Amino acid sequence: MILDARAEFCDAVALNTGAAGTYLVGDQIDLMIAGQKLTPGPIGATDVLYLVITVDTGIKVASSTGTVTFQLASDDTASISTSTATIHAQTPAFATSTTSDAGALKPGAVLAVMEIPRAFNYERYLGILQITGSTAVSAGKINAFLVKDPALWAAYAQG
Repeated sequence: MILDARAEFCDAVALNTGAAGTYLVGDQIDLMIAGQKLTPGPIGATDVLYLVITVDTGIKVASSTGTVTFQLASDDTASISTSTATIHAQTPAFATSTTSDAGALKPGAVLAVMEIPRAFNYERYLGILQITGSTAVSAGKINAFLVKDPALWAAYAQG
């Protein structure tokens, strides 16, 4: 897998620690160059791209249990709206637990390796939204990026 820094949303980016809600995390990719939209092109009908999200530092919550979900979204502004953005892909909700390491989403865990929709009407800016359910995240960092060929990866039961 070859990673292009220009196709990277998060590189050990801390998750938002606010209350339950939706937050923009990391950087955004501008799909326009000199007034020309890149699609079709890098996210067009001819290329297959994969969204990869991994845990860099264990994800924990302040108390009790909660969930965290991630979305690939686009919007017409770089500050991608948490309410009006176009959602292109979404992970399942991952259970999070208290500050104990036993209940954390562990470093190195792969949260997503998914082909993103091709030939879809992406808006100008592409980014990652974090959805925190019920309990605020107290710690954790993720990596999120687009690649053409993910590493030899497979999901196994009891992963």
